[in-house]
Amino acid sequence: MLPSAVLFDFDGVLVDTEWAIYQAWLRTFQRHGQNLPLSLYTRCIGSDFDAWSPKLYLEDLTKLEFDWIKMDEERQVEIRADLEKEGAIPGVIDVLEELETRDVPLAVVSSSSHDWVDGWLEKLDLRRFFREVVCKGDAPRIKPAPDLYLAAAEKLGLEPGKCLVIEDSLNGLNSAKAAGMDVWVVPNRVTRDLDFGAADKVLTDYGQMCEDLFKV
Repeated sequence: MLPSAVLFDFDGVLVDTEWAIYQAWLRTFQRHGQNLPLSLYTRCIGSDFDAWSPKLYLEDLTKLEFDWIKMDEERQVEIRADLEKEGAIPGVIDVLEELETRDVPLAVVSSSSHDWVDGWLEKLDLRRFFREVVCKGDAPRIKPAPDLYLAAAEKLGLEPGKCLVIEDSLNGLNSAKAAGMDVWVVPNRVTRDLDFGAADKVLTDYGQMCEDLFKV
Protein backbone atom coordinates (compact mmCIF):
# COMPACT_ATOMS: atom_id res chain seq x y z
CA MET A 1 0.00 0.00 0.00
CA LEU A 2 1.10 3.55 -0.69
CA PRO A 3 1.89 5.81 2.28
CA SER A 4 -0.64 8.50 3.22
CA ALA A 5 1.95 11.16 2.29
CA VAL A 6 5.54 11.35 1.08
CA LEU A 7 7.87 13.96 2.54
CA PHE A 8 10.98 14.81 0.52
CA ASP A 9 14.12 16.46 1.78
CA PHE A 10 15.38 19.05 -0.71
CA ASP A 11 19.17 19.33 -0.96
CA GLY A 12 20.60 16.16 -2.45
CA VAL A 13 17.17 14.54 -2.77
CA LEU A 14 15.28 16.65 -5.32
CA VAL A 15 18.26 18.58 -6.72
CA ASP A 16 21.93 17.57 -6.46
CA THR A 17 22.95 20.75 -4.67
CA GLU A 18 25.08 18.94 -2.10
CA TRP A 19 27.95 18.26 -4.50
CA ALA A 20 28.21 21.87 -5.64
CA ILE A 21 28.10 23.10 -2.04
CA TYR A 22 30.80 20.64 -0.97
CA GLN A 23 33.00 21.53 -3.95
CA ALA A 24 32.75 25.23 -3.09
CA TRP A 25 33.77 24.52 0.51
CA LEU A 26 36.61 22.29 -0.68
CA ARG A 27 37.95 25.09 -2.88
CA THR A 28 37.82 27.45 0.12
CA PHE A 29 39.92 25.02 2.16
CA GLN A 30 42.35 24.41 -0.69
CA ARG A 31 42.93 28.13 -1.17
CA HIS A 32 44.29 28.10 2.37
CA GLY A 33 46.39 24.97 1.91
CA GLN A 34 43.96 22.64 3.67
CA ASN A 35 41.79 19.65 2.80
CA LEU A 36 38.16 18.99 3.67
CA PRO A 37 37.45 15.24 3.72
CA LEU A 38 33.90 14.14 2.97
CA SER A 39 33.98 12.07 6.17
CA LEU A 40 34.10 15.32 8.15
CA TYR A 41 31.95 17.51 5.94
CA THR A 42 28.99 15.10 5.96
CA ARG A 43 28.48 15.84 9.66
CA CYS A 44 26.66 19.04 8.71
CA ILE A 45 24.71 17.63 5.75
CA GLY A 46 20.98 17.91 6.38
CA SER A 47 21.47 20.23 9.34
CA ASP A 48 23.48 23.41 9.93
CA PHE A 49 26.82 24.41 11.35
CA ASP A 50 25.59 23.80 14.89
CA ALA A 51 26.01 20.10 14.07
CA TRP A 52 29.55 20.61 12.74
CA SER A 53 31.11 23.77 11.35
CA PRO A 54 33.58 23.89 8.44
CA LYS A 55 34.19 27.52 9.40
CA LEU A 56 35.40 26.64 12.88
CA TYR A 57 37.35 23.70 11.48
CA LEU A 58 39.21 25.89 8.95
CA GLU A 59 40.00 28.49 11.59
CA ASP A 60 41.30 25.75 13.87
CA LEU A 61 43.51 24.33 11.11
CA THR A 62 44.96 27.67 10.02
CA LYS A 63 44.85 29.53 13.37
CA LEU A 64 43.38 32.44 11.40
CA GLU A 65 40.15 34.43 11.55
CA PHE A 66 38.20 35.05 8.35
CA ASP A 67 35.70 37.55 7.04
CA TRP A 68 32.93 34.97 6.74
CA ILE A 69 30.31 37.44 5.52
CA LYS A 70 32.43 38.22 2.48
CA MET A 71 33.52 34.62 1.97
CA ASP A 72 29.95 33.32 2.29
CA GLU A 73 28.81 35.73 -0.41
CA GLU A 74 31.63 34.65 -2.71
CA ARG A 75 30.90 30.98 -2.07
CA GLN A 76 27.20 31.45 -2.87
CA VAL A 77 28.15 32.97 -6.21
CA GLU A 78 30.30 29.90 -6.95
CA ILE A 79 27.55 27.49 -5.91
CA ARG A 80 24.85 29.17 -7.98
CA ALA A 81 27.17 29.26 -11.00
CA ASP A 82 27.86 25.53 -10.64
CA LEU A 83 24.12 24.81 -10.33
CA GLU A 84 22.94 27.13 -13.10
CA LYS A 85 22.26 24.28 -15.52
CA GLU A 86 21.32 21.73 -12.86
CA GLY A 87 17.91 20.09 -13.12
CA ALA A 88 16.06 17.74 -10.85
CA ILE A 89 17.89 14.54 -9.97
CA PRO A 90 17.21 11.93 -12.71
CA GLY A 91 14.00 10.01 -12.04
CA VAL A 92 12.62 12.44 -9.45
CA ILE A 93 9.98 13.93 -11.74
CA ASP A 94 8.75 10.46 -12.74
CA VAL A 95 8.19 9.65 -9.05
CA LEU A 96 6.48 12.99 -8.36
CA GLU A 97 4.19 12.69 -11.37
CA GLU A 98 3.15 9.14 -10.45
CA LEU A 99 2.45 10.10 -6.84
CA GLU A 100 0.41 13.06 -8.09
CA THR A 101 -1.72 10.84 -10.32
CA ARG A 102 -2.42 8.64 -7.29
CA ASP A 103 -3.43 11.66 -5.16
CA VAL A 104 -0.69 11.11 -2.57
CA PRO A 105 -0.01 14.41 -0.71
CA LEU A 106 3.60 15.57 -0.99
CA ALA A 107 5.71 17.98 1.04
CA VAL A 108 9.27 19.27 1.05
CA VAL A 109 10.97 19.28 4.47
CA SER A 110 14.36 20.99 4.58
CA SER A 111 16.78 22.50 7.07
CA SER A 112 17.67 25.09 4.43
CA SER A 113 15.98 28.49 4.17
CA HIS A 114 12.76 29.18 2.27
CA ASP A 115 14.68 31.60 0.08
CA TRP A 116 16.97 28.79 -1.10
CA VAL A 117 14.40 26.00 -1.35
CA ASP A 118 11.47 27.98 -2.77
CA GLY A 119 13.76 29.63 -5.31
CA TRP A 120 14.93 26.31 -6.73
CA LEU A 121 11.46 24.74 -6.63
CA GLU A 122 10.09 27.63 -8.71
CA LYS A 123 13.10 27.73 -11.05
CA LEU A 124 12.78 24.01 -11.83
CA ASP A 125 8.95 24.00 -11.92
CA LEU A 126 8.76 21.55 -9.01
CA ARG A 127 6.67 23.65 -6.60
CA ARG A 128 3.43 22.53 -8.26
CA PHE A 129 3.87 19.00 -6.94
CA PHE A 130 4.02 19.90 -3.24
CA ARG A 131 1.15 20.73 -0.95
CA GLU A 132 3.50 22.05 1.76
CA VAL A 133 7.09 23.32 1.95
CA VAL A 134 8.51 23.31 5.48
CA CYS A 135 11.92 24.91 6.00
CA LYS A 136 14.22 26.38 8.61
CA GLY A 137 12.21 28.84 10.67
CA ASP A 138 8.93 26.92 10.38
CA ALA A 139 9.63 24.90 13.53
CA PRO A 140 11.69 25.51 16.68
CA ARG A 141 14.58 23.23 15.65
CA ILE A 142 15.98 21.88 12.40
CA LYS A 143 17.26 18.37 11.68
CA PRO A 144 18.39 16.13 13.38
CA ALA A 145 15.58 17.22 15.74
CA PRO A 146 12.17 15.91 14.60
CA ASP A 147 10.44 19.30 14.63
CA LEU A 148 10.35 20.02 10.89
CA TYR A 149 8.94 16.62 10.02
CA LEU A 150 6.37 16.83 12.79
CA ALA A 151 5.35 20.27 11.54
CA ALA A 152 4.92 18.91 8.00
CA ALA A 153 2.70 16.06 9.21
CA GLU A 154 0.60 18.52 11.19
CA LYS A 155 0.19 20.80 8.17
CA LEU A 156 -0.95 17.81 6.10
CA GLY A 157 -3.35 16.74 8.85
CA LEU A 158 -1.75 13.30 9.18
CA GLU A 159 -0.30 11.20 11.95
CA PRO A 160 3.53 11.11 11.60
CA GLY A 161 3.58 7.33 11.39
CA LYS A 162 1.54 7.42 8.18
CA CYS A 163 4.17 9.48 6.33
CA LEU A 164 7.10 8.16 4.31
CA VAL A 165 10.26 10.28 4.23
CA ILE A 166 12.83 10.40 1.41
CA GLU A 167 16.26 11.45 2.69
CA ASP A 168 19.94 11.47 1.78
CA SER A 169 21.71 12.32 5.05
CA LEU A 170 22.20 10.94 8.53
CA ASN A 171 20.84 14.12 10.11
CA GLY A 172 17.72 13.81 7.98
CA LEU A 173 17.36 10.10 8.70
CA ASN A 174 17.67 10.68 12.44
CA SER A 175 15.20 13.56 12.29
CA ALA A 176 12.51 11.56 10.51
CA LYS A 177 13.02 8.51 12.69
CA ALA A 178 12.69 10.67 15.82
CA ALA A 179 9.39 11.89 14.35
CA GLY A 180 8.19 8.27 14.12
CA MET A 181 8.26 8.04 10.32
CA ASP A 182 9.49 5.40 7.90
CA VAL A 183 12.55 6.56 5.95
CA TRP A 184 13.86 5.57 2.55
CA VAL A 185 17.34 6.87 1.76
CA VAL A 186 18.67 7.65 -1.71
CA PRO A 187 22.37 8.45 -1.21
CA ASN A 188 24.16 10.88 -3.51
CA ARG A 189 27.80 11.59 -4.34
CA VAL A 190 28.34 13.30 -1.00
CA THR A 191 26.57 10.78 1.24
CA ARG A 192 27.00 7.45 -0.55
CA ASP A 193 29.66 6.13 1.85
CA LEU A 194 27.65 6.78 5.03
CA ASP A 195 26.09 4.00 7.10
CA PHE A 196 22.32 4.18 6.65
CA GLY A 197 21.62 0.98 8.52
CA ALA A 198 18.80 2.63 10.51
CA ALA A 199 16.83 3.38 7.33
CA ASP A 200 13.84 1.28 6.33
CA LYS A 201 15.26 1.07 2.81
CA VAL A 202 18.38 2.28 1.05
CA LEU A 203 17.77 2.75 -2.67
CA THR A 204 20.22 3.05 -5.53
CA ASP A 205 18.15 5.55 -7.54
CA TYR A 206 14.65 6.77 -8.29
CA GLY A 207 14.03 3.98 -10.76
CA GLN A 208 14.24 1.56 -7.84
CA MET A 209 11.96 3.85 -5.84
CA CYS A 210 9.34 3.66 -8.59
CA GLU A 211 9.53 -0.12 -8.56
CA ASP A 212 9.22 -0.32 -4.77
CA LEU A 213 6.50 2.31 -4.40
CA PHE A 214 4.33 1.34 -7.33
CA LYS A 215 5.33 -2.30 -7.79
CA VAL A 216 6.02 -1.65 -11.47
